[in-house]
Amino acid sequence: MTDTDIVHVLKLMSITGLKVAGPILGAVLAVGVLVSLIQTITQIQEQAVVYVLKFVAVAIVLLIGGPWMLQEVTGFVKVLFARAALV
Repeated sequence: MTDTDIVHVLKLMSITGLKVAGPILGAVLAVGVLVSLIQTITQIQEQAVVYVLKFVAVAIVLLIGGPWMLQEVTGFVKVLFARAALV
């Protein structure tokens, strides 16, 4: 395996990781900002609310996007195994 092949695999791994983790991180960020804004307005400083709502947001994203995420990861693994078979 040459340096170019290794860089290509690392690039593909990074892109796949960002595509899979992106929706989860985006949902957690959006819920965190929204709940923090609401807590600031109402002056309620209960941290459990933030964690529960973030957990619910992650669960919803995984239920909706889970099959797509699994397909992306398995596609990456198939490409990785195909490249390993050539070595």
